[in-house]
Amino acid sequence: MTCKTFIALVVAAAAAASIIVHAQQGAADLILSNGKIITVDERFQIAQAVAVRGDRIVAVGTNQEITRLAGPNTRRIDLRGRALMPGFIDNHAHYQEEGAYWTLEDRLDGITTRKQAIAVLQARAKMKGPGQWIFTLGGWAPDVFTDDPRPFTRDELDKYFPNNPVFLQFSREAYYLNSRAIELTGMEKMTDREIQRDANGRATGIVDGDRVGGILRNASGVLKNIPKEIFESSSMKMMKDFAMAGLTSSGGACQFEDEYRQWIKEGKAVAMRFFCFRTSTGGGRTTDQVIAEIPKLRYFDGDEWIDHINWGERLVNVPDNVYDTKPTVPASTWNEWGRMAKAVAQAGIPVMLHTTMEWTIEEQLKQIEAFAGEVPVRGKRWTFMHMEQVTPNQLERMRKLGMWIAIHPRGVISGAAFVRRHGERGYAMPNLKMVQDSGVHWGFGTDAFEVNQFRPFATLGWAVTGRLLGAGQITMKYPISREDALIAHTRNNAYFLNRENDLGSIAPGKLADMFVADRDYLTVPAEEIRLIKSVMTIVGGRIVYDAAAETATR
Repeated sequence: MTCKTFIALVVAAAAAASIIVHAQQGAADLILSNGKIITVDERFQIAQAVAVRGDRIVAVGTNQEITRLAGPNTRRIDLRGRALMPGFIDNHAHYQEEGAYWTLEDRLDGITTRKQAIAVLQARAKMKGPGQWIFTLGGWAPDVFTDDPRPFTRDELDKYFPNNPVFLQFSREAYYLNSRAIELTGMEKMTDREIQRDANGRATGIVDGDRVGGILRNASGVLKNIPKEIFESSSMKMMKDFAMAGLTSSGGACQFEDEYRQWIKEGKAVAMRFFCFRTSTGGGRTTDQVIAEIPKLRYFDGDEWIDHINWGERLVNVPDNVYDTKPTVPASTWNEWGRMAKAVAQAGIPVMLHTTMEWTIEEQLKQIEAFAGEVPVRGKRWTFMHMEQVTPNQLERMRKLGMWIAIHPRGVISGAAFVRRHGERGYAMPNLKMVQDSGVHWGFGTDAFEVNQFRPFATLGWAVTGRLLGAGQITMKYPISREDALIAHTRNNAYFLNRENDLGSIAPGKLADMFVADRDYLTVPAEEIRLIKSVMTIVGGRIVYDAAAETATR
């Protein structure tokens, strides 16, 4: 008997044992069969069928094995050979905040031609009516347009949008305004160097840099006076779009957790799990006052839908502009950061900390190393996130400390901008192969919405090919395998949420969060990975999106 045959028999026996145990509990509520079940479990096994009872998976195996669990009331879904995958997890994003104005904003995520972008925005202008703001706050880049990657100018936007003020934000790299928006924000009268001007001193509508862009965004008022009556419908539409992308859980800030909890209580179709920061903020208090409150913070006091799992994303108000290339923060401020970090570690609190450029990683890492001998962080799920300029030396030091890494690859849309700014180093922001080979536990997030797009398959396509979304241009020279990329956006991320026993793979006992893909991730041409989407998404055993049903009701 070969080793491979022996392993197969062991797996089959384990599956059979699982079926017997769960069959005694009653028939399955839902069975999905005749598919390619990409389990993403520890062995990365491929199965044919899955059985669900209540909100959890009760068995995974062959069609014949799973069919035995059917009862008279079991709902059966024939996958017809399609791939079933575990729901994606984003380890850090700003989703609840975005949901408040999801239907007001004019998103361009995933659009890869200038022609299509203009058509989408024109359709929105027609729907909104004259005088209404046309705005998008990130998630796209002109660099991804395959037909014309130039920045939008004032005159071009005036041509296509003569009756609406237009404010288009490219991540935090650049901003594009038309004449109406320039007038309403007072931009023409501003003297900041980031505002581009022509030979006659007239603003071109292009703004470089986030500082002035933020001032203009505030001046536009696009995020003021959001109608309360659209908050729920907007948030629900956002979660539906997530379901179409196969996205079922996220970590990050939860500004509206009370509202989401109320929707869940009312039985409304919340299609997303949120795992939130809980942080003692400064609020004008001294470091000693904040430290005194740290032991009072409580974590893991929620449920499987909304919970508080870590501290994030800052400790003290250290300036962390991602464009800084030199350490500009005084040592005394970093020492205050270290004092607070030590107190959080003493309280045993997991953290996820904002880190971007090499120097910000270095300064925070040195502070942790200074107290880790006395107060270790190993085993406490301490994580640096973003990590665009992490070095091999820093990775090794983090590995020795027992720290983790949350990668939020802005390069999916901003890779060309990184190369323009940083030269050869821009092709390794970050170096995914180096991270994968480091032995450090890591996973994918997006930090959406301003700085990045939100679709997991766009991230995976970039990770596997190194190519900028849509344009085919290689902007990251250190790709990883499809399997490693998928694990980083599912099973590995479950650990960041402290839910490795509940989420991240398709396995007996885990929550039934999964989706049916419209094409096979493991075999589709690598350039098409970014185009994959869900045709059916299930969260907690409940179907929250069904493309066929959507089509039938139109």
